Amino acid sequence: MELRLPGLAPSDTSRIYAARGSKNHLATFHNNNQSGTDNITATEYPVPVPTPPKMTTDPLDTFTSLPLTLDPTSKSLSSPLPDLTTPLANLTQLQRSLLSTPSQTPPPPSSTNPKRSAQIAKMRDQGNASLRKSSSPASAQEAVTLYTYGLEMALTRPAWEPVQLVREECALLYSNRAQAYMGAQMWPEAAADAVCSVECKRTGNAKAWWRRGKCLCEMGRWKEAGEWVESGLEVEGEKEGGKEREELVGLRKEIVRYLDEERRREGR
Repeated sequence: MELRLPGLAPSDTSRIYAARGSKNHLATFHNNNQSGTDNITATEYPVPVPTPPKMTTDPLDTFTSLPLTLDPTSKSLSSPLPDLTTPLANLTQLQRSLLSTPSQTPPPPSSTNPKRSAQIAKMRDQGNASLRKSSSPASAQEAVTLYTYGLEMALTRPAWEPVQLVREECALLYSNRAQAYMGAQMWPEAAADAVCSVECKRTGNAKAWWRRGKCLCEMGRWKEAGEWVESGLEVEGEKEGGKEREELVGLRKEIVRYLDEERRREGR
């Protein structure tokens, strides 16, 4: 098929035009300008039409509203549809049989067990009394035993009891047991317990931060102690009041003095 289009100046040797026909055909137009006129040849190619995918209906996606009525007195279901009479009667019978069966399920437990809380507090208080009684290693070991009993009771609380309660109890018991280990000069054990206390309660626990820092100093790990104390001051807040924070600041000054003296000795 040739078309003559007047008014087009011959410039290019050839031009290719493409268009889609009205009947899903692709028409290619070739323009040859060698003769000074535009002779356009159109060639049509059939284009396959894609077949749309078949849509499947999931029965779960279909919602059908059924006319149901609940009797407020007997709590039985009914419907005007005959096909639902038997299923609803069976459902009502099942409901009544379940209600008439005595329940063997115990009542839900309370949020916390006050007896366990009292026992944990008793073990903690007795451990504190042992530490105050004497500074001997024997008293420290006795306190370690009492704090360990308290930790076992706190860590074995039922799963339904509040987690925050367990964390608070363990933070205090681990910190106190760290102090007892320090009294027995068991520095690695004390440092480990102080870390456990900090993991349970990071803020408001300056004693545990101080105790691990002191243990690291006693073990000769001064640089690590300085990093630990700096982390504790970042968490606790250096400028806020409190005796425990002041002790933490004092420990940092002690560590800085020791490291400075060590640098001067190395410089000599």
